[in-house]
Amino acid sequence: MQAAAKEQAVAPVTNSVRVEIFDQAYNLRGTDPEYIRRLAEFVDTKMRLVAEQTSTVDSLRLAVLAALNIADEYHLMKRKLENGGINDYAVRAQRLAGVLDEMLVEDKRRVGERSA
Repeated sequence: MQAAAKEQAVAPVTNSVRVEIFDQAYNLRGTDPEYIRRLAEFVDTKMRLVAEQTSTVDSLRLAVLAALNIADEYHLMKRKLENGGINDYAVRAQRLAGVLDEMLVEDKRRVGERSA
């Protein structure tokens, strides 16, 4: 009986948050209300941008187009990280290591000149 009690995980506290997305109110639940608000604001902004760029007034169609835009951004960033983002950091780290090596060699030379 004690083993069963130990295995039960404590559920995180969820809060109800009221947000507006494209003039529609939603009651959402989550552990971080501020994060939920930021996400809702992001989606609202995307929907409004899509609405400005298209002649569509159907909110469902706007939501799908906004979701496609968000998915596109996500996959572009994911691909960048998988293909080049990490390599960019490795290249920068190598350059910085080279500069540091040059400075250390130069510093050793200066110290040697002073002591001679």
